[in-house]
Amino acid sequence: MKYTSPANVTDDDLALLTDLYELTMLQAYWREGMHERGVFSLYFRKLPGQRNFMLACGQQYVAELVTQLHFSPSSLQRLADVGMFDDRFLAWLEGFRFTGDIWALPEGTPVFPNEPLMEVEAPIAEAQLLESLVLNQVQLETVLASKAVRLVMMAKGRPIIDFGMRRMHGMDAAIRGVRAYRTAGLAGTSNVLGGLIHDLPLRGTMAHSYVLAHDNEQEAFREFARQFPGTTLLVDTHDTVAGVRKVIDLMAEEAGLKVGAVRLDSGDLGALARDSRRLLDDAGHQEVKIVASSGLDEYSIAELVDTGAPIDAFGVGTALGVSQDAPVIDLSYKLVEYAGKPRVKHSPGKINLPGRKQIYRRLDSQGYYCGDLISLRDETVNEGESLLTLLVKQGQIDEAALAEADRARERVQHTLTRLPPPLCRLESTEPSYSVELSEGLKRLQRETQ
Repeated sequence: MKYTSPANVTDDDLALLTDLYELTMLQAYWREGMHERGVFSLYFRKLPGQRNFMLACGQQYVAELVTQLHFSPSSLQRLADVGMFDDRFLAWLEGFRFTGDIWALPEGTPVFPNEPLMEVEAPIAEAQLLESLVLNQVQLETVLASKAVRLVMMAKGRPIIDFGMRRMHGMDAAIRGVRAYRTAGLAGTSNVLGGLIHDLPLRGTMAHSYVLAHDNEQEAFREFARQFPGTTLLVDTHDTVAGVRKVIDLMAEEAGLKVGAVRLDSGDLGALARDSRRLLDDAGHQEVKIVASSGLDEYSIAELVDTGAPIDAFGVGTALGVSQDAPVIDLSYKLVEYAGKPRVKHSPGKINLPGRKQIYRRLDSQGYYCGDLISLRDETVNEGESLLTLLVKQGQIDEAALAEADRARERVQHTLTRLPPPLCRLESTEPSYSVELSEGLKRLQRETQ
């Protein structure tokens, strides 16, 4: 049978968005009668280069996906055509639904090595099937949110706008990315569909092609500004300073014509911003803002801000859209308990923390985070704030937890005021943030060796 591929993964296909070994393991569990409860922990062992923390993102979204997971008749037929699976197993999959629990960090929470972003508890086949989907979705949004928040920190209150869709790795990344950017605190996006879906304001100007399509640059500015009062005009198609002068002349010629900003997209952005600001101010147009783009990242933004460049907002494309300097985080989804017994992987350099866990975050006397404690979930701990919350219970989303997850953007804004200043730098901080294990967890780890 020949199948045509849809443009995107549909709900009916979602259960097949997995690696083959997840399904072969499911059949093996089914055949061996292994239906006891398993606990899987999602975490990473090492921060990517030049990161002092990662911003957890995507857990809420993937938890919602999990509650919808099922094998449609067409999906089961596709698996039957593969020729590897028992018909009785496929009949069992027809009734598959996730019935377990998911504990997760609230989205927008800074997270450090070995701390669980999520823990999934369910009959082992149900929890096992989620591995590839969870890794894919949480990896994407966590990486992009972590890149975006660095831009936000370096801009020091100036808006950051996402211009990255055209360089991103496919449609799903482009849409999911906007969700991560909203969480991290970006002010807007040029991505129309992503912005509409995820409630991030739409921002954009014009391309050089619009200016080039006109015989006269000033006429191009005039027509665009008439159609979109308060717009941003791209002034560097031919000569940036001359372009700014044309905008000034245009506003002098046509009373009431509103221009919100000029955009600089090439050259020495700091010097051009100073020249543009002087020209605009001398003409009495202090209200016209300056937006800069052109290959920006957090390092170039930090330099522009620190040297006092009069730039009011930044548009960032490729460096943000693919998290150019750290495009991946090596997340792991490991079994840490089965049938009530703790489980530990003993591979060199890949040992995991056994059992069901909780994270406690402590504050110092000045109100800054000063260290985390990873404990067993049922262990009594009398210090710090517990971070992991129950997001899915017995296969159903907890609506109260979901409402709290929707406050992720506000959570990030608050969190940035509590992060120790060294963690907000671009360079890796040594010594790094303290993450300790509780006595109960250390004891369980020793006993499970």
